[in-house]
Formats: sequence, C-alpha cells, structure tokens
Amino acid sequence: MATDARPDAYAQGMKVRREVLGDAHVDRAMDAADEFSADFQDLVTRYAWGEIWNRQGLDRRTRSCVTLTALVAGGHLDELAFHTRAALRNGLTPAEIKEVLLQAAVYCGVPAANSAFRVAQKVIREETTPQE
Repeated sequence: MATDARPDAYAQGMKVRREVLGDAHVDRAMDAADEFSADFQDLVTRYAWGEIWNRQGLDRRTRSCVTLTALVAGGHLDELAFHTRAALRNGLTPAEIKEVLLQAAVYCGVPAANSAFRVAQKVIREETTPQE
C-alpha cells in the first residue's frame, strides 16, 4: 500500500496565503466563512495557494505580475487591491507595478487599465506613505 508523501496542500497553502496577503486579510476571509462559503475558502487555500503559488516554476514576484495582469483582464478590482498589497510584500516596487499595468493596458484594454491604475495608486499611497 503506497502512502502519499506529498505535504498537506491546505497547510502549505495557508502558510503561503498568509505570507503573501498578510494575516489580517486571511483572518478576515476565514472569519467571514460560513457553512455556505467555507468549502470555497478551503478550495482557494488548497489549490490557489497550496498548489499553484507554492510551485517552484516561478518566484513570487513573477506570480504577482501574472496575477495583477489577470485581475486587470478580468476586471476584478477588489482582488486587484489586495494583490497590489501582496505584490509590494513580494518585492515589487511601485515603479514595477506601474509597468505591469502599462503592459496590461496594451493587452487588456485601456479602460481596464484605467480602473486598475486608480485602485493600485490608492493602495500604493496607503502602503508607502509614512504614518505620523
């Protein structure tokens, strides 16, 4: 009888999810889960974070670039906001995020990029302005 030697995707996913998105964001998502949405949170943690974000083929900076572009293309501005924070946490600079959005403007459309720039600009200001 063979045993599955692979690590638990949920545990790995939760670790990566917290490292990329931050504890506060993950705690809010998990606390909001109920009988209806708990299975979805499990799916996202296992597959998006445990299987995909944990793969060796791309580093987290590159995964953030791809994710930002995909979110622009899909018009998913709420997700773009927290993934902009994640991109900063993963080491992208505001200038690099700007370049990703400019690239997305050409391939995803100017209206989508216009909205994305508004969201990303707000997040970058929040994250890079010193607190007094």
